[in-house]
Amino acid sequence: MASDKKNTKALKEREGIPKPNSISELIANRLKKNRKKTPSSSALVQGILAGNLTALSRAITLIESKAEKHQEKAKKIIEACLPHSNKSVRIGITGVPGVGKSTFIEQFGKLFAKNKKVAVLAVDPSSSISKGSILGDKTRMEELVNEPNAYIRPSASGDSLGGVARKTRETIILCEAAGYEYIIIETVGVGQSETAVHSMTDFFLLLKLAGAGDELQGIKRGIIEMADTIVINKADGENIKAAKLAKVEFNRALHLYPPKESNWSPKTLVCSAIKNEGISEILDVINQYVSLTKENGYFQTQRKEQNKFWLLQTIEENLKSDFYKHPEVKLALEKQLNLMDINKTTPFEAAAALLKLNN
Repeated sequence: MASDKKNTKALKEREGIPKPNSISELIANRLKKNRKKTPSSSALVQGILAGNLTALSRAITLIESKAEKHQEKAKKIIEACLPHSNKSVRIGITGVPGVGKSTFIEQFGKLFAKNKKVAVLAVDPSSSISKGSILGDKTRMEELVNEPNAYIRPSASGDSLGGVARKTRETIILCEAAGYEYIIIETVGVGQSETAVHSMTDFFLLLKLAGAGDELQGIKRGIIEMADTIVINKADGENIKAAKLAKVEFNRALHLYPPKESNWSPKTLVCSAIKNEGISEILDVINQYVSLTKENGYFQTQRKEQNKFWLLQTIEENLKSDFYKHPEVKLALEKQLNLMDINKTTPFEAAAALLKLNN
């Protein structure tokens, strides 16, 4: 009787399911091997030019990888895609955390996706401790992600300065080669991300909040000088009055700055992303900006400046990477760190000693 009770308990151990004989070890290993096999560079390029999202995503993953074998492959892909790039309008969108960037970009992107192809490169902040990143923009933009003309690629900022992904520029090239006519780059909105995004976009949009002490902070930091348009978000409910007041304040501030080289007069607009109000007016402003700058030649001039900046940044990145990979530097760095720990050297002396090794 005791034995019967024991067997009727809900929690008891059962034997595992035996392995079926229908799949041989040889076939199972072959399937496993094929899953791990990645397409060649030329196959990925063909897929990108055909607008294949899987090929585009795989190529971007290679670009973001720090592995040398992936970097070589990525280099070939970028070189093949370069002749097919430079045909989009690059829009940088920034603002402090909590300003509603994801909600705004979703409504904004849906507007483009009606008859144009739009790619959203959303940069998520990485933890300085765990190095991890949530990459949650695809879940926040659940309506835009289902649009056939939209592509959302969240990337971790990693240890890059200003919260812009290390390879955002290369990703832009691939998206343009895939036929995306508008590229939206969202930043984490902290540190120097505004400057970094400004250096790689044609139009710079600054999202602000009203009544949060954000107006003076924006003026103090000088971000307004870079903005081609300032948009006061969350202009709904009881916040409408504050948003209109903030618009007046920002318009006054804009008059204090010297005229832009583009001959464009920056605008201040209000919108409510959550209610989808005022979004189409922002698109009209961007179209006006593109028409003006293409007509007066500034659009092309700015693209050339972006390429120069990109060249210098690439040189700096490669020099830094080569420096830390040097075998002598690796050993000497450990030695200098130990000397610093016991107060036998200073950071400046240690740096000078290490730099001499690479000369």
